[in-house]
Amino acid sequence: MAKIEGKSAIVTGAASGMGKAIAKLYAKEGAKVIVADYNAEGAEAVSQEITFEGGTAKPVTVNVADAGQVEDMIDAAISHFGGLDILVNNAGIMDSFEPVGKITDEKWDRIFDVNTKSVMRATRKAVNYWLDNDREGVIVNTISTGGLNGAHAGVAYGASKHAVVALTKNTGYMYAKKGIRVNGTAPGAVETNISSGMENISEFGMERAGLTQALIPRTAKPEEIAEAALFLGSDESSFINGAVLTADGGWTAGF
Repeated sequence: MAKIEGKSAIVTGAASGMGKAIAKLYAKEGAKVIVADYNAEGAEAVSQEITFEGGTAKPVTVNVADAGQVEDMIDAAISHFGGLDILVNNAGIMDSFEPVGKITDEKWDRIFDVNTKSVMRATRKAVNYWLDNDREGVIVNTISTGGLNGAHAGVAYGASKHAVVALTKNTGYMYAKKGIRVNGTAPGAVETNISSGMENISEFGMERAGLTQALIPRTAKPEEIAEAALFLGSDESSFINGAVLTADGGWTAGF
């Protein structure tokens, strides 16, 4: 039997990379999936792939940095699929390895708007929907080893992801008796296009972070991270709550 048969799920950042892999795997395992992304054409293409392969999907264009659009995304799942069971907060952007001495207020705010505030806003909306309707629910946050360690990117990215660790743990604890589980994955190096938006990379920051990146044993395929997200989104992880699952091929085991 499919692991999440009949569930309704939202996956953000689903037009490419880990989000695409998660959306496709969730659909393969029986979920009806909202394919949410800022890239409308990409979201449509992934939805068509899922439909062609026998799954159920609906593309939704969303800028997760916009509070109203995040709320509309949740409402779209409820309206289109009759409810929401699983929320995967996967959308995220990188900084350019700036240390604190080089980060600008504008860059800091942009990173936090996408990586942190969007997660809080989507989580808040989903949790209140579940509470108001006496329903259980599951949230899976894509966090990154950058949320557990200090030198896997610049200061803004690291801080934004550390904040999502706290959000994950606090929310999982607070609503544990309400049938709401919140967990996260902490991927290491993954073959995605997240670096495509990086500009004016800090040579100093890259040099310092490069000392830890030299220890990466290998990069992951997005599909490998999707398997971790499926586990956390399914009943197979029913007693796991407020946890962060590291998926880095052993990279951070050495330090």
